[in-house]
Amino acid sequence: MPLTDKQKKFYQDALQQTRDEIKEIDAQIEAELAKVKEKLAELQEAKKTTLQMHAAACARLGVKNEFEEEEAE
Repeated sequence: MPLTDKQKKFYQDALQQTRDEIKEIDAQIEAELAKVKEKLAELQEAKKTTLQMHAAACARLGVKNEFEEEEAE
């Protein structure tokens, strides 16, 4: 049974609306991913700096650095 003009318009409108929504959601996903990547980079830099400080404290105290392997990475 073929679609009436009214039904065809309804589905075409739904198709366009869902297409637009998908594009908007994709843009939101990309924005959130960018935020997460930025936060991860900040945390990795903070960890790197803290590992260096820990290694220096261990060296000054003459104790084993339990994070030595992790720091080398």
